[in-house]
Amino acid sequence: MKESTRVLVALAVAIASGVAIAASGIPTLVRAADFITPIGTLWVNAIRMTVIPLVVSLLVVGVASASDVKSIGRIGGRTLLVFLFLLVGTAIVVMPLAPMLFRMLPQQASGRLLPAGAAAAAAEIATGGKGQTFSGWLTSLLPSNPIAAAATGEMIPLILFTLLLALAIAFNPGPTREALTGFFRAFSEAMLTLVRWVILVAPIGVFALVLPMAAHAGAAVAGAIGFYILAYSILCILVTLLLYVVVALTTRVPMGRFARAALPAQLIAFSSSSSIASLPALIESAETRLTLPEQVTGFVLPLAVSTFHIAGPVAWSVGALFVGWFYGISLHVGSLATIAFAAVFLGFVGPGIPRGAFIMLTPLFLAIGLPAEGIGILIAVDAIPDTFSTVLNTTGDLAAATLVASFPENGHEQVRKVLQPFK
Repeated sequence: MKESTRVLVALAVAIASGVAIAASGIPTLVRAADFITPIGTLWVNAIRMTVIPLVVSLLVVGVASASDVKSIGRIGGRTLLVFLFLLVGTAIVVMPLAPMLFRMLPQQASGRLLPAGAAAAAAEIATGGKGQTFSGWLTSLLPSNPIAAAATGEMIPLILFTLLLALAIAFNPGPTREALTGFFRAFSEAMLTLVRWVILVAPIGVFALVLPMAAHAGAAVAGAIGFYILAYSILCILVTLLLYVVVALTTRVPMGRFARAALPAQLIAFSSSSSIASLPALIESAETRLTLPEQVTGFVLPLAVSTFHIAGPVAWSVGALFVGWFYGISLHVGSLATIAFAAVFLGFVGPGIPRGAFIMLTPLFLAIGLPAEGIGILIAVDAIPDTFSTVLNTTGDLAAATLVASFPENGHEQVRKVLQPFK
């Protein structure tokens, strides 16, 4: 049985059992469901302990190794620019649309049963966020003590410090850069192994998290999860369609032609939930249907499927809104901006493991006052919307290659190739 299937089975059993316990109204059964809550808390703590070292090591390796792109020429810089343009554009589109979807849900009279300490933390974050001035926010972006920032989960200052550290490593002499990059690469591989172990026991953790909630909330849990899956999938489809428009407006490639070129890779992505599996179809469509230069397809597409995750802003924004609604915690514009900002930069270094992106979301949840236990719910229900987000990622990969190829110098090179036989 696949990992995602095991998690779905655990989720279904937990919801069915919890709804049955809630319907029975037997206090002994409710107490029995609450008895396993510490197991779910342990699993969430295991997720939390891996995040900070994983984010730092992956970000350092990703940025410090980017100096190798210089040897490839200007195409490397253009590719990174296009990636950032698409990620920022997706975040800007999703930030107003996602809250509009969740406004369709009825406001809860009271929040769900929050984990211990989560209610106080959410109130403290909300109070502090309302009273914070712009100058205070600006000066907090760079941490005076990076170790303290990591210990307290201040994610944005930690990301900025890590980016500066990675840039400093990239500009160091060759031997020093290689030694430091090698250390962080080895460290990130060790952390990924640890994360895989945590994900391996996800069915147990998910069951222990969802059963007590379902026992208290009853059938409302199933309805809330169904709405999340629907909202996530709809936004992925919408952003995918918007990519057609962006490509048509910026490259003059007709939407129909681009859609036909993307379809084979999209079908593979939907059936396999793997962007990497769609790479051969992406390259073939890019070269034969869109006639993109080989130097673009050979560089941009392999880089895109491994590091470019345009679905990140969608997944993280919708996930944060769902967890906030589920626990009855209101998210302000600043909280959503924090999620979107992190998604732009951390989208390049997401670990290549199932549900790895949601694990990196944990400290951000704590920073905006959401309980980390919400991550377990997102991991549990990710199997279905993951197919739509993979289609979005694959479409974004092809769109990025098309945009890079539309730069004037690439077009001139294509013209020179066409005219070469007549010289």
